[in-house]
Amino acid sequence: MTEEKIITVKNLVKKFGDFVANDNLNFEVDKGEIFGFLGANGAGKTTAIRILTGLSKPTSGDIKVAGFDIYKQTEQIKRNIGYMSQKFSLYEDLTVFENIRFYARIYGMKKAEITKKAAELLEKLNIKEHRNSLIKSLPLGWKQKLAFSIAIFHNPKIVFLDEPTGGVDPITRRMFWELIYDAANQGITIFVTTHYMDEAEYCDRVSIMDKGKIVALDKPEMLKKQYNVPNMDEVFVKIAR
Repeated sequence: MTEEKIITVKNLVKKFGDFVANDNLNFEVDKGEIFGFLGANGAGKTTAIRILTGLSKPTSGDIKVAGFDIYKQTEQIKRNIGYMSQKFSLYEDLTVFENIRFYARIYGMKKAEITKKAAELLEKLNIKEHRNSLIKSLPLGWKQKLAFSIAIFHNPKIVFLDEPTGGVDPITRRMFWELIYDAANQGITIFVTTHYMDEAEYCDRVSIMDKGKIVALDKPEMLKKQYNVPNMDEVFVKIAR
C-alpha cells in the first residue's frame, strides 16, 4: 500500500434542516486500501457515500476524491469511481452482456474495448455461456459477482460498495470478499459499508459511525486491543453502549 491519499475528508458536515446527518467527519483513505465504513442504520453512512460519489453536496467541509474537488469536479469524480449497492445495481430485464455494455458506455468506454474486456470478464467469471441470459434468471451469487465486476470494469481508482453483501449466504459473502482482495491487489481502493461485523475484520482499517459522528477509526486489530475484546462485533457493542 502506498501513502497516496485517494480520499481526504476534512470537517464534513451535512445538514437537512436542523438534523445533522454528518457531524464534522475527518478521515483519509490510502490508495489500494480496503476501508470499512461501519455503523448502525441511520448512523449517516449512506449520506456520506452520496457526498463522496458526487450525488449530494455537503453543507460544509473540504473533500477530495481521486484528487478531485467535491464542489467543482463532480463529473471527473464520477468518471474515476465505481459504485455497487445492496441491490446489485443491475437491470433484471437486460442480458448479462447488455448490462456490461450499458454501464461501460456510461463510463465512456469505446465499443471495441468493451467487446474485448467483456469477453475476458465472462471467461474469468466462468459464465461465457450465459452472455445472452437475462440477469433475473441468474443465481444470486452470480449476480453479485457480476455487479461487482461491472462496477470496476472501467478500472476506476476507487469503488464504493454500499452494503454489497446484504441478504446473501456466508459462503457467497466469502467468495465476494475474494473479488474485493483481487481488486485491491490491482490498486483499486475499496470503500465498503457493511453491517456484518465479521466483514470488518477483512478491512485494512475501519471507521465506526454513531449518530452522524465517527467515534472510532483504526485497524481492526488495534480496535480490538483498545476495547479489550476478541472480535469486531464486541467492539461495535461496546461503542454502541
